[in-house]
Formats: sequence, C-alpha cells, structure tokens
Amino acid sequence: MQLTADSPKCSGCRVCLTICPLAHFHDNNTKKAALKVEGRFPAPGGFKVTTCNQCGDCAAVCPVEAIHFDQGVYWINPDECTNCLACVEACPLDVMFTHPDLSFPIKCDACGECTRYCGTEVLHLERKESEVIPPPHVFPNPTKAPFPLGGYAGWILRVNLTDKTFKKEKLEVRLAEEYLGGRGFAARLLYDELEPGIDPLGPKNNKVVVAGGPLSGLFVPGAGKTEFAAKSPATGGWGDSSVGGMLSAELKQAGYDAIVVEGSASSPVYLFVDNDRVELRDASAYWGKGSITVEKMLKDELGEHFQVATIGPAGEAGVKFACITHDFGRQAGRTGIGAVLGAKKLKAIAVHGTRGIAIADLEGFMKAAKDAFQDCFDSAGRQVWQRYGTAGVTTWSNEVGAFPTRNFISGQLEGYEALGGEPMRQKMVVADKACFGCPVPCGKYSHSGNVYVEGPEYETTALIGGNCGLTNMDDVAYANYLCDELGLDTISAGNAIAFAMECYQRGIITDADTGGVALRFGDAKAVNYLIEKIAQRQGFGAILAGGVKFAAARFGQGSDAFAIHVKGLEVSGYESHQAPAMLLSYMTADVGAHHNKSWAITHDIAAGRQLIEGKAEKVIELQHIRPLFDCLGACRLQWVELSMSLEHYPKVLSALFGKEVAWQDLMKVSERVWNLTRLFWLREVPGFGRSWDYPPARFWQDPIEGGPTDGSVMTRAQIDQLLDEYYARRGWDQNGVPTPAKLAELGLP
Repeated sequence: MQLTADSPKCSGCRVCLTICPLAHFHDNNTKKAALKVEGRFPAPGGFKVTTCNQCGDCAAVCPVEAIHFDQGVYWINPDECTNCLACVEACPLDVMFTHPDLSFPIKCDACGECTRYCGTEVLHLERKESEVIPPPHVFPNPTKAPFPLGGYAGWILRVNLTDKTFKKEKLEVRLAEEYLGGRGFAARLLYDELEPGIDPLGPKNNKVVVAGGPLSGLFVPGAGKTEFAAKSPATGGWGDSSVGGMLSAELKQAGYDAIVVEGSASSPVYLFVDNDRVELRDASAYWGKGSITVEKMLKDELGEHFQVATIGPAGEAGVKFACITHDFGRQAGRTGIGAVLGAKKLKAIAVHGTRGIAIADLEGFMKAAKDAFQDCFDSAGRQVWQRYGTAGVTTWSNEVGAFPTRNFISGQLEGYEALGGEPMRQKMVVADKACFGCPVPCGKYSHSGNVYVEGPEYETTALIGGNCGLTNMDDVAYANYLCDELGLDTISAGNAIAFAMECYQRGIITDADTGGVALRFGDAKAVNYLIEKIAQRQGFGAILAGGVKFAAARFGQGSDAFAIHVKGLEVSGYESHQAPAMLLSYMTADVGAHHNKSWAITHDIAAGRQLIEGKAEKVIELQHIRPLFDCLGACRLQWVELSMSLEHYPKVLSALFGKEVAWQDLMKVSERVWNLTRLFWLREVPGFGRSWDYPPARFWQDPIEGGPTDGSVMTRAQIDQLLDEYYARRGWDQNGVPTPAKLAELGLP
C-alpha cells in the first residue's frame, strides 16, 4: 500500500500539507506534513509532489527497530525511536522529515486522509484488495495556545527601517475581538499611530501594515489572503490591498499576526524573517530589477521554503499605483502601497516559519472545516470556475454590457470573443494554480510568446484589454507580464493609458506631448510603450504615473469629465452607466473605486438596471460581507463563485476561538472597520465629504455607445438619490460624516 501523486495536476494549494499534521499530530502546522510539495512559477512543469513509496529503506537502517511494517505500511513507533535520524538520511525520496517540536522523524503511514481533500485529484492511495486502509497513527503534539483565542500567533512584529531595530509586541485581546485581523488590524493601528496629514511618500513617517487574519494558514477553504495597508499615495486617504498566495500562512507559522513597518532605510534593504530570527539585509543587488525576477533570486538564495513579496521598478520610482507582487504573479495591486515600500527603500519581505497554529476545539473545528470543503466540492459551478477562473467572466461581462471599453464609453468590445476564457484556456494556459488552502484553483499559468504570466485575470483583460481597445489575447498577456515585472497595478495602468488615448483622440494632447508616439485605441505597441514610460516615470509617463486624476489636472480642457476614478483611485472592470448599485459601490468604496468591497453588478441585473430604490441597502450589505474576508485572512471567491454558505464561518470561528461567534458579530466588526476607514479619510483629507463620493461626469453626461446598454446614462439627480439613501442607511449625515450616535454604537473612534 502506498500514497502516489500525479504531479502535473497539482495546483500548489497545500491542502494536503494542512490535513496531514491535523490527522497525525492534532496540529495545523504544515511543517509536520509527511509529504512534499515543490515547484514555482514561471518554471514549466509546475509543481512536484513527492510521497513515500513504502520502500522500507528506513526500516532497514533503524538501529533500534522502531520502524514497523503492518498492513503493507511502514510506520514509526515514537516510544522506541531514539531520534538518531538514520532513517532520514537513508530515505531515497527525501520524504522523511524532522521538526524541532518532535523527538522522532515524520513519516507517511498511507492513511489517505490527504486524498479526500485534494481538489485536483493529485493524490491517490494504491493498495491490494486484501489490504485494509489503516487509521492515521496519532501522536498528539498540538501547538500550545500563545493567545486566549485560537487562530492567532499572539504577536506583532515591529520593524523600524531608520534605526534598524525590531520589536515583538504582544497582540491585544481587545484588538483581536473588535477587529479580527487583516484590514481590521491595519485600520485600527494606522488610525491610532499615523501622524495626521503626512505625505504618504514624504519624509514624515507613513507606516505599512502587513497582516493575515485568524483563518490564515488553517485548514479552511481559501485561507491564504494577506492584507497590505498604508496611507495611500494614489488617493491621500485610506489604502489597503489584499493578495492571495502563501504569505499570510507563512507569516502565521513564523509566529506573527502582523508586521508593522515604519521609518526609511538609507539604502535598499529587504526584510528577512525566519521564526524569531529577523534581519534587514542589503538589497542593492536587487534594486532596479523586476518583481518576479527578484522573487526568483531570493528563493534561489534563501530556499523554496521562504515566501517572498517584492516591489518592482515602479515602486522604487514612486509611481502612485505601484503594486506588491507575491507568488510569481499575485498582486496587492490597488492604492499604491508598492510606492510606499519604495519610498522606504524596502525591496522585499521574505518569511519562513515552522510553528503551528493553536485551535481551541479541534474536533469542532475539523467538522466545520470539512463541511466547508465538502460544500466547495459539491458546487455546481466548480468545474467551470476551475477551468477558466476569472477569465470566464469576460464573455458574460460583454454579453450584459458591463465590459469597460475605450475608456468606459462602451460596455461591449467588438471582437471580445477572442479574449474569453475558452480561447485563453486552449491557446495559452499551461496549468492551474491555487492559493493556500484552496480546493478549486482559479489561477492560471499561461505561456504567450516568450513570456510566462499568471493570468491574464479578468480585471487585466478588462482594463488593459477592452479599455485600451486590445482584442488579441497575446497582446494582453504581454502587457500583463510587463506590468507584473515592473510592479504596476494593471487596473490603474489600463485606466491611465485609456485616458491618455482618449485625450489624444480629442486633440487635448499631441505627438509633442507623447514623445512622437501616436496613442490610438487598439495599438498594443502604444500600450507597452506607455507601461514602460509610466514605470520609469520618464517623460509623458511621469504624468500618467500620478494617476488619471493627477493627469486630468495637468491636461485640463475638460478632461476631468472622462478621467475614470473616484477619490483618485481608478475604476475597476465593470462599466456602470446603467448599473446603480455597482456605480454606488464604486462611489462609496473606502479605498476609492474598487469592486472588491461590493460587487453589485449582478444585483443590478437581477433587480432591474433602472431601479434606484433599495440599491443602497444591498451595497451596504455587500460592503460588510466582502471586506470581512479581508479581516479573516480568507478568500471571498468560495462564497461568490462556488456558493459556499456563509454559515460555515461562524461555526469554524467558534471552534477556533473556543467561544461562540454569531454571524451578526462578524458583520458588526466589518461595519466598525468601514466606519473607522471613513474617519481616516475625514482626518487625512481637508474638506473630505460628499463631493469626494461622486463619479466622473461621464457617468451622467455621456450615454453608452453600442452593445446591449446602448444609450444608457444616469442623471445627476439619480446619483444624488443613491447617495442620500446610502448615507441615511449608514447612519451618516448628508455630507457623508458618521453621526455621533453611529460612532457610539460601534465604539469608535
């Protein structure tokens, strides 16, 4: 009997590495797993999963005969083991492991528990008919709770780049109870600690919070989100951005719930974290190089077991929408936090940890978590979502007239069919890719021309593709690669380029402004030219590097009417001329115009696009649910795309924390965070209020051209009606300021 692996199917989700130690050690510590997952993008061939083949070489060299053969499987008796590690040395596949918490090596006993939760069917248990699958050998070694609530490491790591000092600070129970983690931690910490009115990139100290949530790194579907937050250079107000991948799980296993970075280094550095070992290391050799290139270099230097986040040349140059890259193509893309790290001369963060995560009620947690996984496996949308990921949204978005086209003047792109999920799957997708703990991988490794790229995701296809008039998927993929390597948010970059193209089309700017390059919709060479100029802040690109609000102020001539942003953050991938709930979502999102806070376009379609009444209520509901995931350290797409019930979360958290958690408790936390980020805006931006919540005039002046929504446009009166209803339901006054009664209800500020 043996466990086997079909490695080409592996998406790198590491679910097997979470369930294995839970079954054998009652510990959610992936470093106690008895199998190995290796590999990284952009290497062709993807991941390699290595499992024990029950060859018996370990037993042959054991001097005390502590390794026994029973029912076709070799297993270790820890009571007999002297931990001489002869078996580890003898293992031909290098799949016997040591761990500092254990006095004996870790070895697979072919229990098959991992095969039950492998979403891509990589793992299989091969056995003869006469062989009975043994139950897992259990050696209880759970992580001791460092904190009154399960799920937390119990520590915040503070890093001062100026004086090169580090401090471990105990996590406060009240902070965990009232803000959960992730963006909740960031909102409270930054509101309390930032000096009001600082320049996000200036000499006075902005801070960057990097935080997971209580679910990060756990056996929960999609528990791999990391939050980056700071005062945004893109908007001057609240800024946060989440990224999938592996970072938050590794940070938790290193023993930290969050990192707070302050000060500025005198020369380029990167932050090295290996459990309690924390260092600032010279990054001069990496400065000026691309995000993905540097991640590869650091993994080559430090080892595959380190998880790395980097910035690119755009962050170094201070581009206002520079992003942070992790896991070879995942981005904390929005609000320009990559530029904040660049101003601090912090090129990268590299983290490795070996600690487990305490769980208060293991039995209850396992039942709730397994039920959540089964909900994902049973989803009717599972196969389609796994095949296409977000690229599958492209066709639907065009069919309903929501695909941003030529700077949001249309909702349908001529020739959009070539950008759809199926053409992309057939033409360039190499393999599926998952974030930590996700049983249904939506990420795609793609090969186009001479580059590898993750995606393109829908938002990139929409803003770099449709919004700039590109209809060739290879063109979109190459522009995506450039943005990833240079460290640019593809959403803001696509908006800035489309804005420049419309200005050129109208004669507001000319060849004399652009360096002699004609900026025409559909010209891939012009797109790539501007991407490189923006990232380097060279010539005309330096203007676009400030975002469309800044560029419109420079160009003038009424261009602000079609500079597509709210609060200075460019609008993401849903055309909303006749989608009141989606438009209101953009208008009121607490980072500026971003769909991840409230994706309400489907509600507009279901309830009626002409309907105004009641839309604010739905938007507020979504603004409490969706950002909650960024507090928990989990992905929302299991709920959005797989219809996984929200009821799983209070059940999982109740068992994790060791106390009852109700859904309304979680919603109250999310509402508290939403109001706190509003207070942040009011403090940081002079005159902030209702006027900052309006979209550009295009949405009430310029009817849509073509497609199923041809001629659609809202009125300014309807937009005011939306805001009036929204403010009233929020408990804010008509200038968008939270009332004293609402703040008292939420325990703010």
